[in-house]
Amino acid sequence: MKKQINHVFFDLDHTLWDFDKNSGLTFEKIFKLNQINVELKDFLPVYEPINLKYWKLYREEKVSKSALRYGRLKEAFDVIGISVQDEMINHLSEAYIDHLTTFNHLFDGTFEILDYLKDKYKLHIITNGFEEAQEKKMISSNIKQYFKTVTNSEMVGVKKPNPKIFNFALNSAEAKPIESIMIGDSLEADIEGAHKIGMDTIYFDYKDSDKSSNFKRITTLKAIENYL
Repeated sequence: MKKQINHVFFDLDHTLWDFDKNSGLTFEKIFKLNQINVELKDFLPVYEPINLKYWKLYREEKVSKSALRYGRLKEAFDVIGISVQDEMINHLSEAYIDHLTTFNHLFDGTFEILDYLKDKYKLHIITNGFEEAQEKKMISSNIKQYFKTVTNSEMVGVKKPNPKIFNFALNSAEAKPIESIMIGDSLEADIEGAHKIGMDTIYFDYKDSDKSSNFKRITTLKAIENYL
């Protein structure tokens, strides 16, 4: 395998860019700016699974971008019993996007693994994230220069695990599935999606929560060196 892989495709959020950490810092900032009296220790454990649920619906074309941005906040506030007017929720949803990209925490070992890979392989990004945000994240965290191509779902009109986004990314990279590997944190979107079109995969289980996976699985980015 080591000889035939020429292209390494990464997911961005929850794989290189530490979404949970940056998101928590963003909520802390926008709640303070807008005088929302919510304890982060109460809000975040409720919000994070709701956010993942909405992203799954978004991937499946069951909610729009605007419905995702509003719904995840509205539902989280409802669960913790905080009454927030719709106008403020809409304002917070915009403020969240504006401020999220001002934080740039990456997973431990991101620069080290990208430096390790960059001279051996061509590196690429495939992300379901919103185009305007993903570009800013990569620039502010100083990783954009590592990647030859960046494919996001808004370019293609579909989201991972739809095969169209993987094929679009492969075409952009001038890569064949057999010589490509996908590294990401979502079994459904990243790993199963890439596997179905013939790409090799590495599942980044950063929470170390799925030991039963049949796919190659790592819990730290450094462990990529065991496979590439």
